[in-house]
Amino acid sequence: MSIPETHRVIDAVWKIESARLIAGLARIVRDVGLAEELAQDALVVALEKWPEAGIPDNPGAWLMATAKHRAIDLLRRNQLLDRKHAELGRELKTRQDLAMANFDIPGDHEISDDLLRLVFVSCHPVLSTEARVALTLRLLGGLTTQEIARAFLVPEPTVAQRIVRAKRTLTEARVPFEVPRGPDLSARLSSVLEVIYLIFNEGYSATAGDDWMRPALCEDALRLGRVVAELAPDEPEVHGLVALMEIQASRLHARAGPRGEPVLLLDQDRARWDRLLIRRGLAALQRAEKLDGAFGPYTLQAAIAACHA
Repeated sequence: MSIPETHRVIDAVWKIESARLIAGLARIVRDVGLAEELAQDALVVALEKWPEAGIPDNPGAWLMATAKHRAIDLLRRNQLLDRKHAELGRELKTRQDLAMANFDIPGDHEISDDLLRLVFVSCHPVLSTEARVALTLRLLGGLTTQEIARAFLVPEPTVAQRIVRAKRTLTEARVPFEVPRGPDLSARLSSVLEVIYLIFNEGYSATAGDDWMRPALCEDALRLGRVVAELAPDEPEVHGLVALMEIQASRLHARAGPRGEPVLLLDQDRARWDRLLIRRGLAALQRAEKLDGAFGPYTLQAAIAACHA
C-alpha cells in the first residue's frame, strides 16, 4: 500500500475511532483536553509507523494502546504515576510488542458508557452554545477545526479558540466525566439534543453564506443523533429528534430546484424524497411513542412531519 493510500486509511480510521478513543482516554485521565491530545499523539505515531509496518489488524485498539502508553509517560513526568499506575495498568492490556500487537478490545458496554459520558461533557451547560456545538463536532463528529469553520462560515481561528476555551472551561470548572443522574439527567439531555438539533438546522436552513442548505451538516447531526439513540435507548425525546431529522433530511434533494432555488413542500417532487430515510424516521417515531411519558417537542414535531411523509 502506497503512503498516500495509507494516509487515506488512517484518515478513515480516525473518523471512525476518534470519539471512542477520546472517550476511553478521558475516563482514565479525567480531562477531555488531555485525552484529545493523547489521541492525536497516537495518530501522529500511526502516521509515522503504518506506512512502513502496515495497517494493524485492529487499528482502533492499536491507537488506544499507543495513547495509553503516552498517558503513562506523561503521568510519570508529572510525578503522578504512583497514584494512577494501578488504574492505567488495569486498562492497558498488551500481548506483545506495541508496533505489531493484537490488543484486547474493550467490551461494547464499556465503550458505550464512555461515549455517553463524552456526549454529556461536550454539551455541558457550563459552556456557551457555540462552544458546545464546536466541541461536539470536534470530539464526537471527528471533524477538524477547518471543517467546522467551513461548515459554519466562521474564521478557523475563531473555531479553534472556541474549542480551546471550551476545554479550559471544563477543566477549570472540574466538570466530572460522568453521566448525570436523577433530576439533572433531563436538563442535561435537553442540552445534548439542543446541540444536535442546532447542527441539523444550520444544515437544513443555513443562517449565513450563499448556500441556503448544507447537507453535510445534516448528515453530521443525524450521525450524532443515531449514536445518542443507541446509547440512551429508553429516552423518548432522543428517538423523537432522530425521527424528526430523518424525515426532514429525506426531502433535502427535493428542496432545491435546477438552479438551486428553494422549492416549497407542496411543490416538491416526492419521487425525489429518500424513502429509506422516511422509513427510518417513522420507525424512530414509533420507538418514541412506545416509551412512557408525555410527548416532548421533538416527538411532536416528528409526528407532524410524518403526516406529510
